[in-house]
Amino acid sequence: MPTRHDIRNVAIVAHVDHGKTTIVDAMLKQAGAFAAHQLDTVDDRVMDSNDLEREKGITILAKNTAVKYHPKDGGEPITINIIDTPGHADFGGEVERGLSMVDAVVLLVDASEGPLPQTRFVLRKALQARMPVILCINKTDRPDSRIDEVVNETYDLFLDLDADEDQIEFPIVYACGRDGIASLTKPEDGTVPQDSDSLEPFFTTLLEHVPAPQYDVDAPLQAHVTNLDADNFLGRIALLRVEQGELEKGQTVAWIKRDGTIASVRISELMMTEALTRKPAEKAGPGDICAVAGIPDIMIGETLADPENPVPLPLITVDEPAISMTIGTNTSPLVGRGGTGKGADAKNAVKDRKVTARQVKDRLDRELIGNVSLRVLDTDRPDAWEVQGRGELALAILVETMRREGFEMTIGKPQVVTKDVDGKTYEPVERMTIDVPEEHMGAVTQLMGVRKGRMDNMSNHGSGWVRMEFVVPSRGLIGFRTEFLTNTRGTGIAHSIHEGHEPWFGTLSTRNNGSLVADRTGAVTAFAMTNLQERGVLFTEPGTEVYEGMIVGENSRSDDMDVNITKEKKLTNMRSSTADVTESIVPPRKLSLEQSLEFCRDDECVEVTPEAIRIRKVVLDQKERGRAASRAKR
Repeated sequence: MPTRHDIRNVAIVAHVDHGKTTIVDAMLKQAGAFAAHQLDTVDDRVMDSNDLEREKGITILAKNTAVKYHPKDGGEPITINIIDTPGHADFGGEVERGLSMVDAVVLLVDASEGPLPQTRFVLRKALQARMPVILCINKTDRPDSRIDEVVNETYDLFLDLDADEDQIEFPIVYACGRDGIASLTKPEDGTVPQDSDSLEPFFTTLLEHVPAPQYDVDAPLQAHVTNLDADNFLGRIALLRVEQGELEKGQTVAWIKRDGTIASVRISELMMTEALTRKPAEKAGPGDICAVAGIPDIMIGETLADPENPVPLPLITVDEPAISMTIGTNTSPLVGRGGTGKGADAKNAVKDRKVTARQVKDRLDRELIGNVSLRVLDTDRPDAWEVQGRGELALAILVETMRREGFEMTIGKPQVVTKDVDGKTYEPVERMTIDVPEEHMGAVTQLMGVRKGRMDNMSNHGSGWVRMEFVVPSRGLIGFRTEFLTNTRGTGIAHSIHEGHEPWFGTLSTRNNGSLVADRTGAVTAFAMTNLQERGVLFTEPGTEVYEGMIVGENSRSDDMDVNITKEKKLTNMRSSTADVTESIVPPRKLSLEQSLEFCRDDECVEVTPEAIRIRKVVLDQKERGRAASRAKR
């Protein structure tokens, strides 16, 4: 079959924080993507263009870039299309979509940490797609690097995932992505490769081992939609890979939809990616990754084909969702009133507030267009919907994005998505890999025991750290991370990945402490906080407006306690002997969105607004909650 030697398509996959985006930065700079005067002004992790990605330091969306590599022997320049994929399993839909665009993958592994759960996840997807793999051992300059052991662990992982002979004979590149240096010769542990001063060996390995796209000269046009974007002038933009035939600007093509129906559409704009920008192009051939405009309702997984002979490509399939939570309209007394509900600033802040059920539903439907791993289901309430996704982080990112867009919502406690197998209830389980100092081993084992975790493996690298692997129900990991960091004094590292479904594990009790619940509406006073801080940990500070049923702290005991946090000190004309005694207030614990979702019990939910995140009872009225508790006991 004819082959296009002027193009290569490759995805870079790895575990979180193993250096994918950093090495893509170095590839862009060394391939001449930036002019000399731009090099000093280009941001680090330039591919992480989303605000949340830069704040959290992780890749959330799969993105593509292209570099023009000029071979040292003076041959024709070769376009290398690079897909930078997320390393977190919660965004696995992005990984699966990215792999559908490429012909090979670069597996990046940290020279110290070695293969971790997400390494297993992304590698399994690549091996299932029968793709060749190039192993890149990154961060060789880490003082605790152990290159030989990591290479052996990676071989074990390939064998464990049933790789065939061709896949397990992978080339190995050693790199320090931060310095932009790669070598085919193994350096000493803790050092940068000495026989190279650039990524040239990495580029040559890509050209040798990434297959060039093959095509059939007589085959009709077939192009697969793998991603969506939007432009203020062009409307919806579809990113696609041309599998067969040629796509031209102004061409009329057959649009094969997900339901099998076919419509005739015209390509109004055709663009190709160069570095970080899309540039207009006249045509795209087999193997090219391009962007087209002019089809307003096109969806991921659909096919553009020849009008005379429309042949659809297979739809992109992703793993089943494992976690769900309810997203509904904000029903609290402070709805639409800004942070405090007072003053001119608050009135200006709430002008563009989105609080209606129609607005929330439209936004969730819009998210479904570009997020293939998400599902939105109706509930028995017209103003609330069940949103299912891969994991807690993926759903929290959606809520945080909506919050920044001006939405107010009520978010229910995350739940697991169960399924029935032969009349029995099965729940999702995860493989959790934990790295901790030896002195915290007992605390972690006890923590996982409460959550019905089963230890599968334990290894000691001899450096004072222990690695433990557990299989634990996903339900047990809701609210795990905060407690884990507390028990390991912030030193522990935990990563998990979906491992399938197992029979229901029974009841789990993960949070031992109850809540401190405000029993009236008003503003928090320092006097009330001084008296209440002995009862537990408070979440609010003086001046914060609260309402009945809002949770203002964590009780030191297991049951809930209704408290008056708005109580003021009574003034009299009598001089007190303690008048000059100053009381110190313990600083309140500020909970992030993820921590608030973890904190929730079944009868609690999170109120999310652009200015504030509040935890509240589902039933706000104190008497009504008491009656419900009595009915439950009976």
